[in-house]
Amino acid sequence: MRRPLTWIAWLIAGGAVLYGAIFVYVVAVSRRDQREPADAIVVLGAAHYNGRPSNVLRARLDHAVELYREGLAPVIVVTGGQAEGDRMSEAMVGRQYLLARRVPDSAVVMQPTGRNTRESMAAAAEWLGDRGLRVVVLVSDPFHMARLAAEARALDLAPRTSPTRTSPISSERTRELEYLAAETLKLTVVWLQSITR
Repeated sequence: MRRPLTWIAWLIAGGAVLYGAIFVYVVAVSRRDQREPADAIVVLGAAHYNGRPSNVLRARLDHAVELYREGLAPVIVVTGGQAEGDRMSEAMVGRQYLLARRVPDSAVVMQPTGRNTRESMAAAAEWLGDRGLRVVVLVSDPFHMARLAAEARALDLAPRTSPTRTSPISSERTRELEYLAAETLKLTVVWLQSITR
């Protein structure tokens, strides 16, 4: 009886150590800004209210504008589909917001499909791949960056991460920790799926 309990204890301890190591990695990536010249800036969508960006989406878009004006990439790809009951997609809201901030229409690419990170990245990767583009600067909330980069690599993109520093999620320490904890589990799933593909 002791031996099975010992093995269970070791498995729990090992799982806790592994989870802790991945959590540290997620936090480290969330603090890293790799802004450098790329083929495109890719912005992950977020909620909006009848066409008005949420504070989370606005923070991401403002950061993308900053990167674009620094000359890091000639194009911004906005992503995100349309939720049930919405009149427009997250990508459309993002496009309108960027145009209102004088980003040229020719520099904004809309990918209005995808209701999650994987689907949104797949849509962006397809557009980029059709044009022979690979190097991307990914823009989202800090907690999101490790998983986002993993999804991009799985789609044969060469990601650089540049998290927004003005997200309301990051300004609330407890809330941010909850998101980081959840991302640790989600990233683990992404890694396992990439191994089995």
